[in-house]
Amino acid sequence: MTTAPSLLGAVVKTGMKAVLRFIDSISEWTGKTIRWLCVVLILVLCYEVIMRYVFNSPTIWAMQTSMMIGGAAIAMGWSYVHRHQAHVRVDVIYGRLSTRGQTMVNVVCAFFCFFPFVLVLVYQSASQMLYSWTMKEKMIETAWFPPVFPLRAAVFLGFCLFALQGIAQFFRDVYLLTRNKPYD
Repeated sequence: MTTAPSLLGAVVKTGMKAVLRFIDSISEWTGKTIRWLCVVLILVLCYEVIMRYVFNSPTIWAMQTSMMIGGAAIAMGWSYVHRHQAHVRVDVIYGRLSTRGQTMVNVVCAFFCFFPFVLVLVYQSASQMLYSWTMKEKMIETAWFPPVFPLRAAVFLGFCLFALQGIAQFFRDVYLLTRNKPYD
């Protein structure tokens, strides 16, 4: 007969797996959607190069547009990259550690470095986004004056998704460290 605590544990574990799969699916969807911004970025830059060097008629909008598209693609792609453990690492020591040692490094670094850093970035990007939306901020580097607030919103959303994926990875790492088996 199944006891109430084991039934509750099974329900919690099933619910937690669903939450982790949901976070992972958001990161996957975002990464696969945002990659098309890279195609748009390439097209904008190719257009600018052709206009500048073939027709001797540079555009006024291509530089700021490419900066905004590139910034949005990078910010929105952080969670996807974190999901696939594709961030750049210095593997001189980390790569030589056992799986348990790597997991311990992941947990300690997440707790003392990742979460404080990401929380500050989420807070700062939220305040910059709100200020930018309130002021209807525009880039003043050119006569085109494109709006900045969509980019600031993309950066804020990117940091939020990155934090969510970091929480999911932290949970998996703590589980692996305590139970000595992967969560899913």
